[in-house]
Amino acid sequence: MKAGIVGLPNVGKSTLFNCLSNAKAQSANFPFCTIEPNIGVVNVPDPRIAFLEGLVNPERVVPATVEIVDIAGLVKGASKGEGLGNQFLGNIRETDAILHVLRCFDNDNIVHVDGSVDPLRDKDTIDMELQLKDLETVEKRLQKVERIGKTGNKEAQKEAAVLEIIKIHLESGSSVRSLELSEDDYTAFVKPLQCITAKPVMYVCNVDEKAAVSGNSYVDQVKQAVASENAEVLVLAVGTEADINELDDFEERQLFLEDIGLEEPGSAKLIRSAYKLLKLQTFFTAGVKEVRAWTIPIGSLAPQAAGVIHTDFEKGFIRAEVIAYNDYVEFGSEAKVKEAGKIRVEGKNYTVKDGDVVHFLFNV
Repeated sequence: MKAGIVGLPNVGKSTLFNCLSNAKAQSANFPFCTIEPNIGVVNVPDPRIAFLEGLVNPERVVPATVEIVDIAGLVKGASKGEGLGNQFLGNIRETDAILHVLRCFDNDNIVHVDGSVDPLRDKDTIDMELQLKDLETVEKRLQKVERIGKTGNKEAQKEAAVLEIIKIHLESGSSVRSLELSEDDYTAFVKPLQCITAKPVMYVCNVDEKAAVSGNSYVDQVKQAVASENAEVLVLAVGTEADINELDDFEERQLFLEDIGLEEPGSAKLIRSAYKLLKLQTFFTAGVKEVRAWTIPIGSLAPQAAGVIHTDFEKGFIRAEVIAYNDYVEFGSEAKVKEAGKIRVEGKNYTVKDGDVVHFLFNV
């Protein structure tokens, strides 16, 4: 599961990517600095795993991770191949969620591809290109389905009716994610299209240091514009985050953050938000050999969670012994949780909760 960082050229995408990952993407003051997508595997900040480490004292600790992709900047006309359009759109189609970076700061020394700062115009530019590409996909499919429908095929006729609704929605300048369809219709007819605008999105407002905590008028405009999209808006001073990352000393970093009024780097909040945007959650295994955070889709059943550790665990699943994270914290060890009768034995139909500490029993 991966989230793609998108936006116009030169709005801070690669600088943000560098803040989030250990990789160092090229970042400079001119358009199309990024051509090939950069990919970084980023640890998900989670104080729970550090707490478990303190209790268990394992030989090693493995945090949860999320994949972040820095994709080349998009320009007007990308849906028709302008700039790096086709490559950009192909790359974004391969991601599972979108982190849309919008420039929300004034600085005459940093060029804007359109000559002025206007996050709403920038958002509309990107949205329009993605919608046009989806419209092309929908129209191609619609032509094919309508031909089949003329033979009397009821399923094709039903699909054509749904595709027509999507087509009208896109032509109105709206993204597929904001379209209300039944779950059955979405699964049967929309999901196979892999529409770019169906992907969940988070808007990252790149501000200057002064606006790092409370935002600014540009951020207010963005929040108002996306209110109907049910999308998260995150305020991040990307340049400041980059400066903090250059400091080797942890205490210096904390002092820097305190000076600008932040309790933790905004990038940590963004990673956690991206994790949620991808509809992911964490369960833990805890033993003297290893404390590890495992990533599963929200709603996963116990055998599916077991399969993330090893496919044999899912095939031969017998049961799961589950400790709620808060019980582990309260009693301080697995042995004391067991004494208190707080270990639950769960079967194949158990839906794993975020933070569960689990031991799987299996037989193959």
